[in-house]
Amino acid sequence: MMDKPYKITGGVYLVINPAIDEDKLLSKLQAVLSGGIEVVQIWNNWSPGANKRALIEKVAALCKPHHVPLLINQDWVLLRDVPALDGIHFDTVPASISLIRETVSRSFISGITCSGSLDTVAWAEDNGLDYVSFCSMFPSSSAGSCDIVTPLTVKRARALTAMPLFVAGGITPQNIISLKKITPFDGIAVISGIMSADDPEQKVKQFKLALSANPTQHATQNH
Repeated sequence: MMDKPYKITGGVYLVINPAIDEDKLLSKLQAVLSGGIEVVQIWNNWSPGANKRALIEKVAALCKPHHVPLLINQDWVLLRDVPALDGIHFDTVPASISLIRETVSRSFISGITCSGSLDTVAWAEDNGLDYVSFCSMFPSSSAGSCDIVTPLTVKRARALTAMPLFVAGGITPQNIISLKKITPFDGIAVISGIMSADDPEQKVKQFKLALSANPTQHATQNH
């Protein structure tokens, strides 16, 4: 198989809701991409009768010039059928990752939500996934189905794997800095914290600045 289209290392990972108004979604996404996000995932929350392929291709057309990978949530059949997708994010361990890889028959990025389970981290490591995400670090309206994860769990995960670790759920620029003081992580995954902002591009820049800050110093520095 060919090499994967992109390499995920960390940064700001945006999850978008395909059920919201399409023009609003694409307009906000364009602003967010200008702000410098690293990954986009389309949440598996489609309106009835949605033309999934058409929306995926519109989103991909915005992401490609910025070299930002586009992932689908859960639906590996869409990954197989829509070449514009670069990968998939699993909410839980799939029944057979080897069958999915064989069926998709091209290289793709894969990641998984671990909640508080280090067993899932170990599974992701053993099966060659590209990153893991922890949800939810803080109470959040858009992460309502996630259990609260302790910083210690994320710290223990770092001892198990060198994969990029993302934290999600109620993340703000302010609590990123305090969280970094107690546990290592490489990136953040955000939904409403960016897409509901009045100025999404500026909000992304605030998140990126917080991520690049050295938690042991007051000074901040860019990558």
